[in-house]
Amino acid sequence: MTPRELGYHMPAEWEPHEATWLSWPHKEASWPGAFEPVPGIFVEIARHIAESELVRINVADQDFAERVLALLQKGGVNPDAVSFHLNPTDDAWVRDHGPIYVVRDKNGKRERAINDWGYNAWGNKYPPYDNDDVVPTRIAAEMGETLFNPDIVMEGGSLDVNGLGTLITTEACLLNPNRNPHLNKAQIEKYLVDYLGVTNILWLGDGIVGDDTDGHIDDLTRFVSADTVVTVIEDDPQDENHDLLIENYERLLRMKDQAGNPLRIVKLPMPGPVVFDDQRLPASYANFYITNRNVLVPTYRHENDAKACSILQELFPGRHVIPIDCTELIWGLGSIHCVTQQQPSAGERQITKQTK
Repeated sequence: MTPRELGYHMPAEWEPHEATWLSWPHKEASWPGAFEPVPGIFVEIARHIAESELVRINVADQDFAERVLALLQKGGVNPDAVSFHLNPTDDAWVRDHGPIYVVRDKNGKRERAINDWGYNAWGNKYPPYDNDDVVPTRIAAEMGETLFNPDIVMEGGSLDVNGLGTLITTEACLLNPNRNPHLNKAQIEKYLVDYLGVTNILWLGDGIVGDDTDGHIDDLTRFVSADTVVTVIEDDPQDENHDLLIENYERLLRMKDQAGNPLRIVKLPMPGPVVFDDQRLPASYANFYITNRNVLVPTYRHENDAKACSILQELFPGRHVIPIDCTELIWGLGSIHCVTQQQPSAGERQITKQTK
């Protein structure tokens, strides 16, 4: 039986977490010539996560774990809030290779399971990825979690949900023939319905310039409550992101939630071009991550940093918006949301509603 048939669904990111997963960075080729500051950014991310939930970290072996722990302690991270897991990885993008959790409420308790989608490094762009591909199965085995194996390629950064049945994604990514060339749009939707328990799928078009994932939604448009999304807008008509983001915005204006109501849409600015070694990077404020206590927002030493954080703070009145300088991290073509993956709470049912 599918997760949907068993009563499972994917919860919203703002619902209570037990933990957040990280895969500690080690592949210097992902940040060519500029890897040195990257572990320090991970330390900062971990410190803010650890304020309110467990930080679970994938590492290759015990020696690696001890070296990372020394970095974390030096950076002021509470060691009691850190758990290491011996899962070798090829790269650090756990949003895409990590476990995608679904939950169900049964007899007053929340039960949890894992989807292990296929992973091919965004269309076989960065082999090898064999270790990354099996991370969810290894985690399910270690933790005794129910495991589902949808037999298609899917990445966590390519989709976002409001926890009540609506999912948003992009045609540029999910319909790209480098993922599931044997499936059409309707067949892909069927997998999303069956394995994530959604009832309403919304499709945007293209992703931002420089995004090597072929258009992940977490650089574009994110749910911030059950009825509200933020979407990035480029004000400069000469910028190559301008037209594609306007086209996505116009699509959003016509979209409805699972109850048939229009979405509330809040605009987020873009940080302008972030360029390294003559390459335009996929810098976006939409790549934030929601923890139990904080919202971690990537910043890029741009005048719009403060504006973006202010908008998000208004939308998350019960959480602290924490800006984190990701100017060096984005050279790897991903930011905070790309390197984190939430593990929802299980056990006694907890109800947390993110309100406007």
